[in-house]
Amino acid sequence: MRLWLFLRLWSLLWHLGLPVVLVYLWRRGRKDPLYAQHLAERFGRYRQRLPGAIWVHAVSLGEMRSAVPLIRALLDRGEAVVTTHFTPAGRREAERVFAPEIAAGRMAAVWVPFETAWAYAGFFRAFRPRAGLVMEIEIWPRMIFAARKSGVPLFMCNAQYPTKSLARDAKFTLRHKLMQAYAGAFVKSDLQAQRFASVGVTNIHVTGELRFDQPIPPAQIAAAQTLRPLLAGDRPVLTFASAVEGEDDLYLDAIAAALSHPARPFVVYVPRKPERFDEVAGMLATRGLKAIRRSAVLDPTLAPKTLPSPSWGGDGGGGHPASQGPDILLGDSLGEMYFYLALSDRTVTGGGFTPHGAHNIIEPLALKRPVIVGPEIHTIEYPAVEAIAAGVCLRVETSEELAQALTGWSGPGPEVIEAFFKAHSGATQKTLAALDAEVKTA
Repeated sequence: MRLWLFLRLWSLLWHLGLPVVLVYLWRRGRKDPLYAQHLAERFGRYRQRLPGAIWVHAVSLGEMRSAVPLIRALLDRGEAVVTTHFTPAGRREAERVFAPEIAAGRMAAVWVPFETAWAYAGFFRAFRPRAGLVMEIEIWPRMIFAARKSGVPLFMCNAQYPTKSLARDAKFTLRHKLMQAYAGAFVKSDLQAQRFASVGVTNIHVTGELRFDQPIPPAQIAAAQTLRPLLAGDRPVLTFASAVEGEDDLYLDAIAAALSHPARPFVVYVPRKPERFDEVAGMLATRGLKAIRRSAVLDPTLAPKTLPSPSWGGDGGGGHPASQGPDILLGDSLGEMYFYLALSDRTVTGGGFTPHGAHNIIEPLALKRPVIVGPEIHTIEYPAVEAIAAGVCLRVETSEELAQALTGWSGPGPEVIEAFFKAHSGATQKTLAALDAEVKTA
C-alpha cells in the first residue's frame, strides 16, 4: 500500500510539474540547444522503430562511457540497441561513438521519456525492447514499473551501492522496495552483491566494472605523444580530469604551490561540464596563471594551430625557459579525455573534494598513470578501495596533502598498474553471460 501510494503521488507530482520541467529544459537549451530539441521523445513519441532491441539507459556522460564496451559487444553479436539519456552529454557521446550503427538503423540514441505511464507506453510501443539495462544505480520509479507492466525485464547494470547511499536508505526504505522491483542486478564486486542482497534485491550477478573494458582511442594517444614536447618540453605533466564546480579554488591553490616547486610541472586542467569552460578560463586569468585553451591552439584533429616550435615548455626542449611559456592547458573540448590523460605523468580525478564524490579513476589507470583522489570516494568505492590498497591510487584528505602529492608522489611503475588493471578486466563478457541467463528465463 505504501508503495502504491508513493507511485500515485509520484505520478501526480510529475504531471503537475511538467510545465516546470519544460521551462527547465528551455532555459538549459539557451546554453545547450540539444536540451530543447527532439522534445516529442520526452513525451514518448519516437520516429525510430527497433523492435526487440536491448535497451540501455545511460542518463549522462559518465554512464554512457561505462556502457560503451557492452554496447559494442551487443552490436557485434547482431543485437539492435536503443540508448536513452536525460542530458545532452550522454546522447552526444552515444551519437559520436556509434554514428555508423545509428546511420545503418542498428541503433538509436533518444531521450528517456518523462516519468509518466503514458510517455513510457509510447517508448515501449516504439522499441519493444527484449530487456533493459539501467547503468549504475539510477532509480526511476515509473520506468521500473512501466517495464514490468510491459513485460520487459529491467536490470541494474554495472551497479554499486555506495556506503553513503546505503546508510541514507536505511532510514528511508522505500528505495529498497523500488530496487526490489528490478528483475535483477549486475554488480561490480562481491561486496556490492552482499549490499544489494541485504536490502532484498534478487537475481544478483557479480560481473565487474565495465569501464575496465573501455576501448582506448589510438589517435588521441598518438596526438598526445606528438604534442607533449611542444606543450611541456621536459617538464613533468599533471592532468586534472573532470574538475567540478566547488573545487576549482582548492585545485588552483595546489597548482600555484606546485608551480613554485623547482620541477615546475605543466598542468592540463579539464572541467567536467562544457558550460564551465569560459568560467574556468576566467578564474585562471584572474589568478594570473598563464594558460592556453585547447580550442585556441589545436584544430579538431588535435594538430597544432598556433603552438611555437620546437618547444616552449622546458629548458632542455628548445631553449625556451619555462617562465616564458604557459603553465596550463585548459581542456575545453568533449570526447578527448584520453588525449588529456595521455599527456600526463600523474592524474588528479575531480569530484573527490565535494560531497558528490570522485569521478572515474579507471581511464588514467588504463594508460598506466597513477591517480590522486580527494577524500570523497563513495561514488567510486569500487575500484578505488582496491586501487588504493594496491598503491596505484593515492587518497589525500586536504588541500595541503594534495599540493604536496603533486610534486612529491610519483606513484608505482607502469607494470604495477598493468597487473592491477588485468586483474579487474573482463566485465563485458560476464555481463553478456548474465544477461543471456536472465533473459532466457525471464
